[in-house]
Amino acid sequence: MAEDRIVLLCSCEDTMPLAAGAVGKACGGADVMTGRQLCRAELERFRAAAASGKPVTVACTQEAPLFSEVAGEAAGGLAFVNIRETAGWSKDSGAAGPKMAALVAAAAEPMPATAFVALSSEGVVLVYGRDEQAIEAAKLLAPHLDVTVLLTRPAGITPARVTEFPVVKGTIRNAKGHLGAFDLVVDDYAVAAPSSRGALAFGTGRDNAASRCDIVLDMSGGAALFPAPDLRAGYLRADPGDPAAVLRAVLAARDLVGSFDKPRYVTVTEHLCAHARSQIVGCTRCLDLCPTGAIAPAGNHVAIDGAICAGCGQCAAVCPTGAASYALPPADALMRKLRTLLAAYREAGGENPIVLMHDEDHGTALIDALARHGDGLPANVLPLLVNETTQVGIETIAAAFAYGACALRFLLRARPRHDIAGLTRTIALAEPILMGLGFGAGRVATIETDDPDALGMALRTIAPAPPCPRPATFSAVGAKRDVMRLALRELHRSAPQPVDIVALPAGAPFGAVVLDTEGCTLCLACVSACPTGALSDNPELPMLRFSEDACVQCGLCKATCPEKVITLAPQIDFRAATASARVLKQEEPFRCIRCDKPFGVKSTIERVTAKLAGRHWMFKGEGVRLDVLKMCEDCRVAAVSEQNFDPYGPPRPKVRTSEDYLREREEKQKT
Repeated sequence: MAEDRIVLLCSCEDTMPLAAGAVGKACGGADVMTGRQLCRAELERFRAAAASGKPVTVACTQEAPLFSEVAGEAAGGLAFVNIRETAGWSKDSGAAGPKMAALVAAAAEPMPATAFVALSSEGVVLVYGRDEQAIEAAKLLAPHLDVTVLLTRPAGITPARVTEFPVVKGTIRNAKGHLGAFDLVVDDYAVAAPSSRGALAFGTGRDNAASRCDIVLDMSGGAALFPAPDLRAGYLRADPGDPAAVLRAVLAARDLVGSFDKPRYVTVTEHLCAHARSQIVGCTRCLDLCPTGAIAPAGNHVAIDGAICAGCGQCAAVCPTGAASYALPPADALMRKLRTLLAAYREAGGENPIVLMHDEDHGTALIDALARHGDGLPANVLPLLVNETTQVGIETIAAAFAYGACALRFLLRARPRHDIAGLTRTIALAEPILMGLGFGAGRVATIETDDPDALGMALRTIAPAPPCPRPATFSAVGAKRDVMRLALRELHRSAPQPVDIVALPAGAPFGAVVLDTEGCTLCLACVSACPTGALSDNPELPMLRFSEDACVQCGLCKATCPEKVITLAPQIDFRAATASARVLKQEEPFRCIRCDKPFGVKSTIERVTAKLAGRHWMFKGEGVRLDVLKMCEDCRVAAVSEQNFDPYGPPRPKVRTSEDYLREREEKQKT
């Protein structure tokens, strides 16, 4: 830590050892203070540190609300880090000093602020059900919200003595939107008859009825109205056969009134997107992976609805151009924290670091359970909290090993709630790169479990592996594609057995363009389609050039090529960053036979004239008509004007008018 920071370590009533020396060594610019019960008996020590005006890091998260309240508006800032469940409460606690130092140092790494998406709800709720349970739920919500009940295929519903809210029938055919802005299309819609006696009766149903509401409480027991329903803000789904689930949904719906802010998880830079050009589709990686349907094509790029996006981050992880970038935190900020974590661990004397990436809901709870009821995390396992494990891209994995990690594990649920294909694809991309550079197999993997003991066993059975011999120290700053290139270059520099080219699986965001030069006519359609400038031409000569460092393997060049002579070769060439553009094909230009100006491609002009000569009515025989093809655009116009020939067909007869016919008749009468 370069800044003058105060670090407060607490032994939590002597339940764990404190490695003040290791923390002080790794955090050279910090004032390390230890205590036994900072949250109770020694609270004044914390109060004094907070009042000093210096930044304060407290190695306790359990009492963070208390410390925040006592500190108030601390001038220097306040940070918290958990070293108890992650390091101190472990059978390896005696050797966990370097880990504690690393965790404390990483906690001080600043994270940028996150933008928010504003959602507003006025409390208009639609209860979608099938029987009396939906009406009972609506009665609980009626005092708080504007309720409408929609019953699908109702039967035997007892009419209410007093109509407190509308009850209608119908089946939702289509639904879209989010909290505060749901749009529904209902078939077989009909209102209840006020004269219903023994059972609720409805009028004649009609289709395509439109409905708008702020909240949808789905108790129909059928298929969900949205993909990844638990991630759609404002859509609450409960099994009608589970009273507890219904009550939880009702209580949640009651609170969804007012204005809400949700993070804008992903930002989109439209001009970087390689989705499409000229109505030809290229990259669809993000569209294929989004679990909520928040991404949709919008011309040449894609658009992400921030109100629907749930923040899984798979789109940003697989985006080859960096057009979609994660913001909680950005990739460069996460890599800087990773750098601090591994550098401090190494500085404090730690060996064989294993980075464990986990989320808050599942991962933190599992680590806590392992610490409280098991052996705790091994001393060389460094937990790193991320918003979603699926947000991690190849740049972060490359940086982890370049900084000196021996292994990387992602902690996931035994049965993930949503598809993790994006993370699986990222690991499949990282494996051949690490293998090709001499790191060995199995360095990156997932641990999919809900059992804390299984987590501990999986971590303790990871075979020790030597880290890279020359750990990198670079600081990642910039856009996603830039930090990706930097991380991969540093990984190559630090690798045990660096090689220049590594073959990658299909769909990788790196690679080369292979051109069949015999079939290429240098039409340069691929140049106009390339979104990153990897393919370029030469204004002076018929030439096609390729810069591999800029290629993202979007496939637009292949789809656009009229001759179909382009194929993609996924690979990573570590020399590409410093290599100049290489020429894929070059030909001699054809010179105008009239002014000697170079234009077009010589082979193309000769091929066209050979095919048309003597075979088309316009070019039968020799003469100006065939020579026009050998002239530049200016001379071609001049030649056509001088020869006065019609390029659209043989000479046509002169147009005859009424005066011509009258004159001929008069002349005939005279003769």
